[in-house]
Amino acid sequence: MVEAAFYGDDFTGSTDALLQFARCGLLGVLLVDLPPIDELHALATRYDVIGVAGIARSLPPDEQEAELRPVLTALRYLNPRVVQYKICSTADSSPELGSIGRALEVGRSVFGPATVPILAAQPDLGRYTVFSHHFAAESGTVHRLDRQPPMAYHPATPMRESDLRRHLAGQTDLRIAGLHLTDYADISGNLARSTADAVVLDALTDNDLERLGQAIVASGNGMPSFAIGSGGLSRAVALSLSSTARAADRAALRSARAAPRSPDDAGSGPAPTSADRAQALVVSGSQSPRTRQQLGHALASGWLILTVPDPTAGQQAVAALLNGTPGVVVHTGRHTEQPAPHLVGTFGEVLAGVVRKVVHNTAVRRVAIAGGDTSGRIVRALGVATLEVLPADHQLSPGTVLCRATSSDALLDELHLLLKPGQLGAPDLFETFRTLCAPSATVPDPGGGETQALDR
Repeated sequence: MVEAAFYGDDFTGSTDALLQFARCGLLGVLLVDLPPIDELHALATRYDVIGVAGIARSLPPDEQEAELRPVLTALRYLNPRVVQYKICSTADSSPELGSIGRALEVGRSVFGPATVPILAAQPDLGRYTVFSHHFAAESGTVHRLDRQPPMAYHPATPMRESDLRRHLAGQTDLRIAGLHLTDYADISGNLARSTADAVVLDALTDNDLERLGQAIVASGNGMPSFAIGSGGLSRAVALSLSSTARAADRAALRSARAAPRSPDDAGSGPAPTSADRAQALVVSGSQSPRTRQQLGHALASGWLILTVPDPTAGQQAVAALLNGTPGVVVHTGRHTEQPAPHLVGTFGEVLAGVVRKVVHNTAVRRVAIAGGDTSGRIVRALGVATLEVLPADHQLSPGTVLCRATSSDALLDELHLLLKPGQLGAPDLFETFRTLCAPSATVPDPGGGETQALDR
């Protein structure tokens, strides 16, 4: 039965949450849309974790609530131990866009008036919270969040305050307090005694996450606990929930998914090929300096770089790949300001059209999508139904997740998708992603089992 559920406020973050549960041996599936209730309940009998990938981070508050409320209501009736509203580890939000405060209000109206834990820290990504102040690493230096260059100058939600209590107080009238490392002798007791509507939690290490996860999971007293947080919260909950009780069932299900579904399906995934002949497509709406650095590395490695809204970008990408170009990046160019929400949607539709054209007309079966806000629009526009984590996390950069898609479109079904937050990933990420197509590549199983071949 399902033990945890989450709604992700963007698609890249949703896959990160799924990965954190997988790292602890919990079987999960990520839904692109909320299915009929009978299908959702059927999934709850097969998976430990059910996630719904959303786009709330790019929505104004009223639209955000309209998207979020039915999902949280449906997940509550699955009766998991914890339901998470998954946010970015840099707490990207503002009163006007992707409001965490509004999510807090909606969550309390669905789950009841208990104090809501808020855990933004994710130590494995260099995200830390101390005395409610949030810190983020960049290029080997840990900055206070309002001084970290990508967040201080973020085009959509620039960070002006590192104290998450004050940051979130600008988004809601609810009372927000902090629970600090100096109070961690009795985390459960201090949470239970809190009279605040929400409590920002400190964390510096994986050990902190484990202790917090135990307290959060236990706080529901038989009812689902609602919590807000990054992939650090996902890991905290997963560390508490993981056990050997269903290890055999999980191993059997992993094995079943690793095998082709029928002889005819044996070639439906990415075609085996040598690393030097492998090809990949990247589509990007990200404006981050890190993504620009990755584009520059791809260009230096012989990739073709195209921009939209050039209407010929799709045809140019197909022609280049058919002529042997190792990879193609199609991106939205640089913007001095955050595009309006309707333009984000338009970019998503255009880039999805490029993906569809390339997949339908070439042998490329590996696609990377960069940018949290546009990734959701692209995946939804492609008609992807679900995503499952592939066992490739150790081959790529922290915070990036390689998934296998399911779709009613036969050419998109089994497509391998890499979803990359704008600020994350090594400079050579796209070239590394391309060369992973080699048939000899094997990767560790996140559930702790044997290694599996990446291509079938």
